[in-house]
Amino acid sequence: MSGRLRALAPSLALAVVSFAAGVLLLELVARATGLMAPPEPAVRRMVDARWTTLLDCYPSNPRGYFEIDLRQPSYAERYRALAPHRFDEIAAGHRWAVESRYNSLRFRDAEPDAKRPGVARVLVFGDSFAEGQGVKEKETLAAQLGRLLAERSPGRYEVRNAGRRGLDFPELSDAFEKALVYEPDVVVYALTLNDAVQPPEFRARQSFVNDWILDRERSPDQAAASGYGLRVFAFVRQRVEAWRVGRATTEWYLDMWSDRNPGWGETQQRLQAMKRALEARGARLLVAPWPLFVSLERGYPFAPAHREIERFCLSAGIAHHDLLAAFQGRRTAELWVHPVDHHPNDIAHRLAAESLAPVVTKLVLP
Repeated sequence: MSGRLRALAPSLALAVVSFAAGVLLLELVARATGLMAPPEPAVRRMVDARWTTLLDCYPSNPRGYFEIDLRQPSYAERYRALAPHRFDEIAAGHRWAVESRYNSLRFRDAEPDAKRPGVARVLVFGDSFAEGQGVKEKETLAAQLGRLLAERSPGRYEVRNAGRRGLDFPELSDAFEKALVYEPDVVVYALTLNDAVQPPEFRARQSFVNDWILDRERSPDQAAASGYGLRVFAFVRQRVEAWRVGRATTEWYLDMWSDRNPGWGETQQRLQAMKRALEARGARLLVAPWPLFVSLERGYPFAPAHREIERFCLSAGIAHHDLLAAFQGRRTAELWVHPVDHHPNDIAHRLAAESLAPVVTKLVLP
């Protein structure tokens, strides 16, 4: 070792020891205070084979909103048959749940029936945002919009829920055809920003680790291993990965509603077909895009997609009402179902219903 290195050795050793001590101190503080704690595990689901009853199961209940506690004997007895071989394992880590019940069309609503004379039937249509994933049935967009319209004109309106989780175009077109059995006067298509047709080459760009709606990163196995390793390093690694995935996902959403998505043209055709099908029945289509619940306080990144959807609707003569304005400036996290489930919660469904009510009344023909 040269004389210069020997002279530097004490300083280098001190720097290494100081760094290690700093990391250890941060680690102790993180574990003692809960700072830098790993994120909670992803949402679990139980559903029966016929899709009549489904439970969305959560690892915690931060708002006290979830009433179903699967560790209570009464709820365990009631729901065990949904997943008899997995129930205890799910309930151990995801004890809190919201129930959804479906009709024979797999909509979260009663069976279709004939309209009552003089009653205008409004159909809320779309995917999991419209269905109300993670939200109690009485607090979904359809339920709250129905109550608001009833307050305005008692006995004049009936609102039904034709949302179905997990669908994008072209599958949404099939669900729309089935929903016409309700004989709606107005269909409110509560559009979500992942609904467009996505050809395989476009869809392959998205990893779906985190699509700004559901955090699928932490499986139960990953959650079980979370106690091992230094939280400081895990925290930094998670933040870097979240930034990388978030940037790519934002670009993917923006491209979806542009010519960079080969499926955007087909999406427009399918929306026009919905409009024609309703007009042939004397009904109206209203496209009402939800925002993604990201950075609503400031810097919302998906405004260009909203503008493109509005531009198309205006050019196609489709009624349009953007729900983004009802949420901008609000604290984003207060509108989530759960920290690992960024579907709109009951508060968000209420705000959407309040925004839509006056628009819907204008669309209903006298």
